[in-house]
Amino acid sequence: MTPPRSAPPLAKALALSLLATAVIAALSLWFVSAAILPEMLAERAISPMRQALLSSGVQIGFVAGALASAVLGLPDRLHPGRLFALCAALAGAINATLIVVPVGSGTAIVARIATGALLAGVYPVGMKIAVGWGLRDRGFLVGILVGAVTIGSAVPHLFALGGGTDWRLTVSLASLAALFAAVLALFVGLGPHHATARRFDPTVVGEAWRNRRIRLAFLGYFGHMWELYAMWTWAGAALGASFATLMPEADALFGARLLTFLAVALGGIGCIAGGYVADRIGKETVAIIALSGSLASAVFCAFAFGGPPVIVAAAFLFWGLTIAPDSPQFSALVADFAAPRHAGSIMTLQTALGFALTFVTVQATPVLAGLLGWQAMILLLAAGPALGLVAMVRLRRLMRSQEDG
Repeated sequence: MTPPRSAPPLAKALALSLLATAVIAALSLWFVSAAILPEMLAERAISPMRQALLSSGVQIGFVAGALASAVLGLPDRLHPGRLFALCAALAGAINATLIVVPVGSGTAIVARIATGALLAGVYPVGMKIAVGWGLRDRGFLVGILVGAVTIGSAVPHLFALGGGTDWRLTVSLASLAALFAAVLALFVGLGPHHATARRFDPTVVGEAWRNRRIRLAFLGYFGHMWELYAMWTWAGAALGASFATLMPEADALFGARLLTFLAVALGGIGCIAGGYVADRIGKETVAIIALSGSLASAVFCAFAFGGPPVIVAAAFLFWGLTIAPDSPQFSALVADFAAPRHAGSIMTLQTALGFALTFVTVQATPVLAGLLGWQAMILLLAAGPALGLVAMVRLRRLMRSQEDG
């Protein structure tokens, strides 16, 4: 029996450091429009539908790109570093067109959709690279990757704070960051457990349904995604509305923007810490803990809304910390359950379906918040982790029964 291959520690650390940095830089493109929305609205009136589409358009594009990538098996057939670099560079270039096209126009929305489609060649491909660097520490490896995605998602809010009222500077910084990510990706090495598929195998898509363990991991992920991107996209608006009841509008906007960055970034730290723990107590156990914390946090945030800003801020920060650590574990579980040569395609399919769900929640959140109020909307988001929790408890029981059998 051939002993399992091990990765040289220095090469592994270098590859993962470059990969994480590249992902942070490239994912700064995702929430650019949400971060600069107040300044764009000050320049030109944008309908509520178009406001939502500027953010949910990224989800639409990502889903289309990820589905095409999964069906064609691109993460398993092409060199992932080069694919990552190409997609990041093109995404950065397209994002830069927001500077010159009419604000909130159909062209701007199309640019956001195209940016999302290209990011499907960044995030899932990065997961494919990460899982190739280990087996026993896979929860930690994917935790680093998703932690980088989370921190990258927070970065545009930081850019917006630095750019002030000049929202075009924020767009420029995000585009330059994506180009920097493309350069870094070319130097990311592949691990000893990286596997490729020589040809396209359409049956790989059906494996996600036939394998009950993968199916339950998918369902847990869907519950997680129900709340995640809606919270990340609209936390600033929700916090701003809550703070505005007790403080001047300018202070409310600054505080909401800063806290949104911190809340999302905390999720990135939680992903890395959760990944480290997951390899010791079980990936499914970490997912259950995170889903439970996120559910409790969302309910508390709903009831704290409009109250003292310190309490609201603390509630949203804790929600941000608990909302993300389960995300890498769903992908790591799928990588564990799938055949290595198909892992990239199945993880990409999982991601595509999850982001299809986020289009609904991101688009519906501001509309329902206007009709029902932010408290009721936040409670609706809490339904996601509740359902995900049920799926993960069932998965843990299944895994234990198979181990006993």
